[in-house]
Amino acid sequence: MWGLRVFARVFYVPAMLLGLNALAVLLVASGYYYAWLGLLLGLAIGLSFVMERVLPYEYDWNQTHDDGAKDLAHGIVYEIANLVALFVFIVISALLLPEWKLWPQSLPIVLQFLLAVVVVDCAMTIVHYFSHRVDWLWRLHAIHHGMQRLYGFNGFVRHPLHQALDIVVGTLPLVLIGLPVDVAVLLGFAIAVQLMVQHSNVDYTLGPFQKLLAIGPVHRLHHVNWAGDGDVNFGLFFTVWDRLLGTFKLPGERRPRSGDVGIQDCPHYPQVYAKQLMAPFDPNGPCTGATADEAAAVSMRPSNR
Repeated sequence: MWGLRVFARVFYVPAMLLGLNALAVLLVASGYYYAWLGLLLGLAIGLSFVMERVLPYEYDWNQTHDDGAKDLAHGIVYEIANLVALFVFIVISALLLPEWKLWPQSLPIVLQFLLAVVVVDCAMTIVHYFSHRVDWLWRLHAIHHGMQRLYGFNGFVRHPLHQALDIVVGTLPLVLIGLPVDVAVLLGFAIAVQLMVQHSNVDYTLGPFQKLLAIGPVHRLHHVNWAGDGDVNFGLFFTVWDRLLGTFKLPGERRPRSGDVGIQDCPHYPQVYAKQLMAPFDPNGPCTGATADEAAAVSMRPSNR
C-alpha cells in the first residue's frame, strides 16, 4: 500500500500525461488501429479511479452524491460526440478540403501533436473564459460547475452543445487548414486524459509544475463556491493563457474541501442527466429547491460559481 501511495502522489500525473500520451503517439505513428486508444482511455479511467481510493484528496468526494448515473451518462455522450466529430473530420479531410495544406504535415507526428495541443489549449481557454461572462454560454457551461464534488469523471460533465462549441472553435479550424486525422485522434485522447487528471480526487504533488500545469490545486480553485474566488484559472492544459488574461491564481492556505465546490447561488443544481440537458433553456432557472430570487440570480450572473 505504501508503494501505491507514493505512486499516486509522485507518479500518477506523469504516468497519465506523459506515459499514456507517449504510448498513444507511438501506437498511432506505428499504424495501429485507433481502437487501441479506446483501450488506453479505459486504462486511464481505471487508473484514475484506483488512485483516488489509494490517496484521495478529499475522502467525501469518493462517495456518490446521487450523481453516479448522471456522470456516467455524460461520459458516454462525451465519447460518442467525439467519435461523431472524428467521422466529420475524416469526411472534411477526404472530400471537402482543397489540395493545398497550411498545417505543417512534414513535421514528426509528435511535434504536430504538441503544436495542436498548444493551439487548442489557447482556443478552449478563451471559450472557457467567455463561458463565465456571456449569459447564454454560462447557461450551457453551468452544468460543469453544478457538481458537488471533484473526481476524475467530472471532466466529462458538460452540456453536449457546449462540447460542440469547444470542438468547433478548438479543433475544426485546425482540420480546415489540414490537421491530419491521426493528430486529431491523438488530440482528442489527450484532452480526455487531461480532463480526468484536472478533476482527479488524488492528492498528488506537482512541485514547481503547479505554476505551469492547469491541474490539481490550481483547477480546484476554479470550482470553489467561495464568493469572488472562483473566477480564475480557465486553462485546459497550461496556465500561460491565464497569465496573459490576468486570471491566473495560485491556491492560498485555504484548501477546497467537501462543501466548497459548486455554484454559490445555486447549491441545488439538478443532478439528473435529462434535467441538466434542459436546464439552460429553463426560463425560471435550474435551481431545484432554490428560491425564485436565487434562481433568477443564477440565470443573470454568468461569472458566478
